[in-house]
Amino acid sequence: MQRPNDFPSWQKLQRLYGQTRNVHLRDWFARDPERAERYAMTVGGIYADFSKNRINDEILDALVELAQESGLPEKMQQMFGGSKINQTEQRAVLHTALRNRSNLPVVADGKDVMPEINRVLRQMGDFAGEVRNGSWRGYSGKEITDIVNIGIGGSDLGPLMMCTALKPYGHPRLRMHFVSNVDGAQLSDTLAKTNPETTLFIVASKTFTTQETLTNAHTARAWFLQYAGEPDIAKHFIAVSTNREAVAQFGIDTDNMFEFWDWVGGRYSLWSAIGLPIMLYLGEEHFVEMLSGAYLMDRHFIEAPLRHNLPVLLALIGVWYINFYGYGSHVIAPYDQHLHHLPRFIQQLDMESNGKRVQLDGNRVATATSPIVWGATGINGQHAFFQLLHQGTHVAPIDFIVGLHKHGSLPEHHEILLSNVFAQAEALMRGQTEAEARAALSAQGLPEERIGLLAKHKVFEGNHPSNMLLPRSINPHDMGSLIALYEHKVFVQGVIWGINSFDQWGVELGKQLAKTILAELKGEQKTQPHDASTSRLIRLYRDVNSDTRRL
Repeated sequence: MQRPNDFPSWQKLQRLYGQTRNVHLRDWFARDPERAERYAMTVGGIYADFSKNRINDEILDALVELAQESGLPEKMQQMFGGSKINQTEQRAVLHTALRNRSNLPVVADGKDVMPEINRVLRQMGDFAGEVRNGSWRGYSGKEITDIVNIGIGGSDLGPLMMCTALKPYGHPRLRMHFVSNVDGAQLSDTLAKTNPETTLFIVASKTFTTQETLTNAHTARAWFLQYAGEPDIAKHFIAVSTNREAVAQFGIDTDNMFEFWDWVGGRYSLWSAIGLPIMLYLGEEHFVEMLSGAYLMDRHFIEAPLRHNLPVLLALIGVWYINFYGYGSHVIAPYDQHLHHLPRFIQQLDMESNGKRVQLDGNRVATATSPIVWGATGINGQHAFFQLLHQGTHVAPIDFIVGLHKHGSLPEHHEILLSNVFAQAEALMRGQTEAEARAALSAQGLPEERIGLLAKHKVFEGNHPSNMLLPRSINPHDMGSLIALYEHKVFVQGVIWGINSFDQWGVELGKQLAKTILAELKGEQKTQPHDASTSRLIRLYRDVNSDTRRL
């Protein structure tokens, strides 16, 4: 398998990096009055301005050449066509089929998957309708008021992020809760706020064997049975799984088991039955709007030329920074409070997908791969980590995300918010020279001695890249487009680096070791050979909890 740094385009990009690395973004804007228009586009209700990046036409053309030499167009067709591009697990990658609003056939293993997708979507819609209109009632005849989703990873973070982001569209009677941490505090706090008569639990586990999820589910079950009988479980627990036998043993009616498939990866699964909490909260109509927004981005991705393809361009600009500038992290800064879980969602999407050091052929990668993705709501970030972004020694490209449309009962707040978003992007790009700092201090009437002391501390080098992503509003359709945009960006970068973006073997080793250590912590088996530190930590736990039976 050819490595990306062996392609002719890579050598061209190295040359272009050497020629442009010292060019300031101020100069690029000064030389090119059309820059802001040319490096922007609207797709799926999202206006994307990527003009504040250290790029020009020649660099973008070379990056597109890199994508072509990497086989990106073929890989895109293979993914949408149901080929088993997840080679290590021998699976197709068909989260795009889940939002295929054309309903044209999508074939995997010789079978059209659309009839099953539509069946589950109808099942979800019927069930959500009953809960929302009050006809689904608990064991005492009361309507459901609280929904507790028990899952982990993609079975938790996607639904949590979407339900929070789209809270203005939520059902007024329903309160959503998400439990993922096996630390009992999260579940205990949630149960303390709920009433067993009016609470519905969703247990989301593909195999129905995930340790963290099943531990929390059985604890919730035991809590529920303090108030109700075994037959009542069927009215208050449902499952998103493929393991009918285990679901039935738990006491859940398998008619209330919502299926998904092995070609749906966890971090790409909010479009599937894993998104049932989203549909319950928002309703079927809004859930379908979300699918439609994602589908619109899918069609753009598969149909638009690479040079005018938004997910491709954002991915390639990211490769430019990671592999040529050596920028090792990327910031997600949403300015809408309802998007405060979005940085974590994109963190998982990117780092679990592309945090790999082995290519598809088993050879070690020759380049850096996924950046460290981090961030928080931008207004809070301005008073926390933006100091580092502006004047620190670490450069991190940043995505600013905010809805354009005024919303809520306090619209004047939105203009203050937008002014901060636009100002931060401008400040990161332009910076402030020492001469400008001196002039500003002089205008304040400060004496020359004080100006000389402060001026160097008020220098901002600028030249820091950013993308501006502006949905019309934070609505189901545009959120669907936004998440699909990031999914495709991550896929493109994985293709460039020659890695499999759809497995996650990195989470397995720790899980395997934890099984052995758990038995030792409980005193159920003698301590196995570990390194000195781990052995000492196990002894420390058992000494502190001296009631643990010693072997």
